[in-house]
Amino acid sequence: HKELLLSVFYGYLSDLQKQEERGELLQPLIFVLLVLCSILLYFKVSLMDPGFVKPEEEVKEGEDKGQGVVILQLPGDIKLRRCGYCLVKQPMRAKHCQQCQHCVRRYDHHCPWLENCVGERNHPLFIVYLSVQLVVLLWGGHVAWSGLYFEQSREWLQHNIFLLVSFLLILIFTIVVLLLLVSHLYLISCNTTTWEFMSHHRISYLRHSQLENPFDQGIILNLWRFFCSRHLTAWENIYFHKSSEPV
Repeated sequence: HKELLLSVFYGYLSDLQKQEERGELLQPLIFVLLVLCSILLYFKVSLMDPGFVKPEEEVKEGEDKGQGVVILQLPGDIKLRRCGYCLVKQPMRAKHCQQCQHCVRRYDHHCPWLENCVGERNHPLFIVYLSVQLVVLLWGGHVAWSGLYFEQSREWLQHNIFLLVSFLLILIFTIVVLLLLVSHLYLISCNTTTWEFMSHHRISYLRHSQLENPFDQGIILNLWRFFCSRHLTAWENIYFHKSSEPV
């Protein structure tokens, strides 16, 4: 195996040397930059605040504290649900995460790969991360496939086992990331979350609404609000504007 890895490594170096002689180092440089960008996005999404609901936010309701948070002044007959775990008032679409031990705004899911929740603050960056990761995987799969030599020889498997296993692993991860990205983009275009989609019948504000999805404002506005809005959204405004029944 060491000889095989060394042969692949030296083969890769020789290929880079040939590309350097031909002045074709732009593509390998772009690929390396994409890999670095993917790594940085991973740490950014995994370490950033996904939209934790903080206890101090309910002290001065109706005021903007300069943190990009929209605090909603609700009518007196509408009460926000208080979380039974961390005892904060949950904005609509928030959910308590048992792994993070926090309530998360516009909770989508807890990602074990990131070891962090995907919520209203980091969800757009999560989509960017998936997109970059998909490009890296497709490019890596193309490189692995192009490196295979399809020649009838007894030693073919021995010389190509590393690239073949790499290609199969990349193919599996590519399918997973592609399906994940497509499903998230579909849910975003409908302005719903993975949690709401999977637990629609158990969520009170969806179960009691006259509309199937009271937050859907059309594909264009849904995408604009998701990717371009700099402030957290007071979803109660949209909900009670479209539905006359209180939760």
